[in-house]
Amino acid sequence: MNSGTVSSRTVNTAPINFVVRGATLPDGTSTDLFVSDGQFVDSAVAGATIIDAAGLTALPGLVDLHTHLREPGYEQSETVLTGSRAAAAGGFTAVHAMANTSPVADTAGVVEQVESLGDQHGYVTVRPIGAVTIGLGGERLSEIGAMAQSRARVRVFSDDGKCVSDALLMRRALEYVKTFGGVIAQHAQEPRLTEGAQMNEGALSGELGLAGWPAVAEESIIARDVLLAEHVGARLHVCHLSTAGSVDVIRWAKARGIQVTAEVTPHHLLLTEELARTYDSRYKVNPPLRRDEDVRVLREALADGTIDIVATDHAPHPIESKECAWDEASFGMVGLESALRVVQLAVVDTGLLNWTDVARVLSSKPAEIGRLAGYDQAFTIGSAANFTLYDATVNRVFGVGDLRGKGINSPYLGRELPGRVVATIHNGYPTVLDGDLVEAGQVEESAVRVHESTRSSRG
Repeated sequence: MNSGTVSSRTVNTAPINFVVRGATLPDGTSTDLFVSDGQFVDSAVAGATIIDAAGLTALPGLVDLHTHLREPGYEQSETVLTGSRAAAAGGFTAVHAMANTSPVADTAGVVEQVESLGDQHGYVTVRPIGAVTIGLGGERLSEIGAMAQSRARVRVFSDDGKCVSDALLMRRALEYVKTFGGVIAQHAQEPRLTEGAQMNEGALSGELGLAGWPAVAEESIIARDVLLAEHVGARLHVCHLSTAGSVDVIRWAKARGIQVTAEVTPHHLLLTEELARTYDSRYKVNPPLRRDEDVRVLREALADGTIDIVATDHAPHPIESKECAWDEASFGMVGLESALRVVQLAVVDTGLLNWTDVARVLSSKPAEIGRLAGYDQAFTIGSAANFTLYDATVNRVFGVGDLRGKGINSPYLGRELPGRVVATIHNGYPTVLDGDLVEAGQVEESAVRVHESTRSSRG
């Protein structure tokens, strides 16, 4: 990208008219892209800003189905604004915000607040995920219907961070969301089997003296829930698969025609339990890092479609929650800024996926699961201009300067990763240019103007 042509600090406010010259689409074809008033158009508008994209891959805007934005209640870890900025820096144009906030996103009021904050800041589209149970308590269903009918139109529900372990409650939740085409996203962790667990159960956990987290704690919940989904005829989504056995269960369920989808995180595609030897709590995560064999099977399952999508499980924490003894540290890693680069390293550079596959697992398919419209028509005339320009040819050490949210608990600090997000375009206006975030005030003004333009065009 020609940094002398357009700068993140000098762009005009939106709606922005611009031409992207010489971008390479995921299928390998080179093209010019024309954007005006938030949409792709068939020709350049007079006076349009020129962006030189020679040598860059144009991917549809990335969509994360599993992000922890922490607001309201845990703003010391992240906010909707800081998390949105981290997402934009990673090439994302939409994220789904998990419900484990304070108060929990279990009412229409809370999910509408989260969505409104995302709309206000404008870096990405923020779609709230509603809690399955009141207060994530696992005892009574939340206001699922009210959240579905709210201004936020919630379609994904999850108690992520906790498992809906009560089989009857899970059945009722599946029955409820079936009535409006929603989906339950299950955090598959049998609680009794993981009490006090600190890392993957096996020879290494015994050697290190850390309480083991058995694979069957994940696999047994998935097996139960796919059978419940089949019985009810509802959609089930399984969060962060981490074991080869879980892949077997999902493959079996899909062969039976059960409506189940599954995700894998970037870190489970790359990192293994061996990192626990360092006792560095940056590698402490839920579910835990597993064996080399699990990583291999997860990669292959993503390639053959058994696993549908990659989702970050971006989980920021304050420094004091991670810079402590392993058994006292919080579970979780930040991942929005590094996701695309890790996916390139784990499955593109290894030949398992091509860029068309990446567009599917990081954009169109997560949007489909979350019922987010417009991402099945990437780069078509009249569709919303959501895309990222990515330089897949470079390699750089990932450092603290690459992190744009509040959390610095990344497992990739100091590691060389391929790729660089050069630009992110959300609803036709830039949020990242020349690898730098566009200033917040400009993005907010752009979001307002595009919203007003869209409203005017609808009459």
